[in-house]
Amino acid sequence: MTAIRLEAPAPGWVLDTDVVVVGSGVAGLTAALRCAEAGRRVAVVTKANLDDGSTRWAQGGIAAALGEGDTPEQHLADTLVAGAGLCDEDAVRTLVTEGPAAVRRLIATGAAFDTDPATGAIELTREGGHHRRRIAHAGGDATGAEVSRALVEAVREAGIETVEHALVLDLIKDAEGRAAGVTLHVMGEGARDGVGAVHAPAVVLATGGMGQVFSATTNPAVSTGDGVALALRAGAEVSDLEFVQFHPTVMFLGPDAEGQQPLVSEAVRGEGAHLVDADGVRFMLGRHELAELAPRDIVAKGIMRRMRERGADHMYLDGRHFGAEMWKQRFPTIFAACRAHGFDPVHDLVPIAPAAHYASGGVVTDLRGRTSVPGLYACGEVACTGVHGANRLASNSLLEGLVFAERIAADVAAGPVPEGPSAPEEKGPPLETPLLPPDARLGIQRVMTAGAGVLRSAASLDEAAARLCAIRDTARPAPAAPCVETWEATNLLLVARVLVECARRRVETRGSHWREDHADRDDARWARHFLATLSPDPVRAENPETPAHSENPEASANTAAPALAVRTTAGTAFHRETP
Repeated sequence: MTAIRLEAPAPGWVLDTDVVVVGSGVAGLTAALRCAEAGRRVAVVTKANLDDGSTRWAQGGIAAALGEGDTPEQHLADTLVAGAGLCDEDAVRTLVTEGPAAVRRLIATGAAFDTDPATGAIELTREGGHHRRRIAHAGGDATGAEVSRALVEAVREAGIETVEHALVLDLIKDAEGRAAGVTLHVMGEGARDGVGAVHAPAVVLATGGMGQVFSATTNPAVSTGDGVALALRAGAEVSDLEFVQFHPTVMFLGPDAEGQQPLVSEAVRGEGAHLVDADGVRFMLGRHELAELAPRDIVAKGIMRRMRERGADHMYLDGRHFGAEMWKQRFPTIFAACRAHGFDPVHDLVPIAPAAHYASGGVVTDLRGRTSVPGLYACGEVACTGVHGANRLASNSLLEGLVFAERIAADVAAGPVPEGPSAPEEKGPPLETPLLPPDARLGIQRVMTAGAGVLRSAASLDEAAARLCAIRDTARPAPAAPCVETWEATNLLLVARVLVECARRRVETRGSHWREDHADRDDARWARHFLATLSPDPVRAENPETPAHSENPEASANTAAPALAVRTTAGTAFHRETP
């Protein structure tokens, strides 16, 4: 099959190694460290600086059965409930069973979690969906920053080669169709500048999420879905993109606020803060047994319903009873963010509203992190391991990155030591997708927020699909020139198209996918996953068992080039142990 690639100049430089890890969050750096410990030559390429990914923004912590009386089985049960019937139980069992030891290895690597001054035991808190205190945190509400610091220091001490300010473009394959490296563009000056290639027989995608597909998100500007887009163009399967978790409590900065928004961690509610409306009424009481600590999708829906009932564009978080000392000591990052935006949480209600936060879906992997393309692995938010199902349980993301990164490294180490990087396949010119102009990014984000945000319907999704097609079609007569901004916009359009198509097909409400026109969960028809792939075939492929259920046939037909093929699994598990 002819490759689908971004239009880009030919590589002007080449780096040879055994393993190339794309991304420098908890998943990528853990994979790099463990592969290096196994004797493999490793190169880490990352879009900004080593510590600029989503990991450092994680406030709440990392969930694991570390406390007295807690067990992996209890953690498993909470995760399965949050996942709303779509978790792969084998994957969840792997996560919760191997998680505690993985956290201890992270501590041995240098991460310092908050401890009880009297006993020295790790302090544990609670978040939504957890029936026990099992969230380890660092620096109060700066867990991600501490995890990132420790891993970055360890990678540098290990002498692992790094390429910073590098936007990954496409996968390189050998003559047998196996991964053989990546092409990338380095932004800046130096020995490696412009488009180059890293040749390696093992490629690990750890590029993080795609929150920038929406106009308001907690994700940093670099989270443009590059890994999912690369995997799709390479022929890999992706799944569950319709399940985008909207964090319930993101600081509301006004109806026109766009870009990265300040997160107010779920741990604030875990310590006893309340959700209230403008009259101070706790509207989550009676909606769920855990009230404000219900799973995130339930809390987000509760906030949205109250907003509609009151005709308001935000609700409030009330932590005034904490007092100044607790805010400053337990939540220093959030306290500073509130003060910076004109709120004093000691005396004021903090305005909040849901915003795009985490992609529960991504590139489908087996339990060893292997994708459907041999030699290509994925871990962290870019991957769909089956752990999260339809809605991620709070603070399972850092743990998933740790556990499955270590499993990838074990799989790489179990193979033969490469004699040299695989030779890339020499083929004719690729089928190039038209590059979008930089200003298309904002248009895509606004379309997605309006039509595929917290609330969705057949009408809104059809409108989003048609408008995305229009954005794509405007680029065909005169494609933009290759550059970082045009590559990012093109990646965002691709993941947006897949997300919308899968959301149109899932005609039910489940987890973080909320269809206003189909408010009930339908296990008889939809307790299964959609698997999406991309093909250069200009004829659109559809599974007759999963029609688009569109009220707009014209919009449904106008989704080709490259063609999106969507099929379903037989049930909730999709793991394959490939040879």
